[in-house]
Amino acid sequence: MSERHQQLRLIEALLFAAAEPLGEELLKAHLPADVDVAALVAELAGLYANRGVHVVEVGKKWAMRTAPDLAAALRTELTVPRKLNRATVETLAIIAYHQPITRPEIEEIRGVSLSRGTLDVLLEAGWIKPGRRREGPGRPVTWVTTEAFLDHFGLANTKDLPGIEELRAAGLLDKRPAISAYGAALTEEQIAAEENAREQALADAENHAESLEEADFGAEREDDETPPEEDETSAAVEPGGQHGH
Repeated sequence: MSERHQQLRLIEALLFAAAEPLGEELLKAHLPADVDVAALVAELAGLYANRGVHVVEVGKKWAMRTAPDLAAALRTELTVPRKLNRATVETLAIIAYHQPITRPEIEEIRGVSLSRGTLDVLLEAGWIKPGRRREGPGRPVTWVTTEAFLDHFGLANTKDLPGIEELRAAGLLDKRPAISAYGAALTEEQIAAEENAREQALADAENHAESLEEADFGAEREDDETPPEEDETSAAVEPGGQHGH
């Protein structure tokens, strides 16, 4: 193998392994001082002229790039997931562990108001969806996770979510008071108990309202059925009023 051929191979290897274009000075550092680097690169570019990879000049540097005519065949479309910010991740975790849950309840747990678009990001990702409306003033909508959420995180169902101790061991549990205070509520039994308590409170409120309505209706009926009292003044007849004096 000739010395020039060895030098061509060395430049080829350097360009192939480089993460970015290489300049003449860097290439010279691997070759004898009297070598014409530009001539070697030009020769190498000629050898690659009809191949799938070309040696191209980028500014005053060189790099290996795929042949332009193959661009259409090499083009692929990838769905790049949007990176979630801290607030969105916290919101998703709260919904996952406390579903079904309303927006005000999410804000109460986080201790801050939800910024505009936080829920929209999770909706676009397909990880949450509107649940049934909560019985109460305004009938607020609740939020729940979707099958896409389970599929993305490799869960069979929400029962497979990591528990409080697992989160602490992994260092993923937020240390803020608002989150820590709700940490104990991450067990299924307590979540169910909390939901039952809310439903019972709403049912009691509805029953109380119905009782008040019945009491008011009954009072109105008694007023309607009570006969009017006679005016004693007009009904009384003075003794001897029919006799003259």
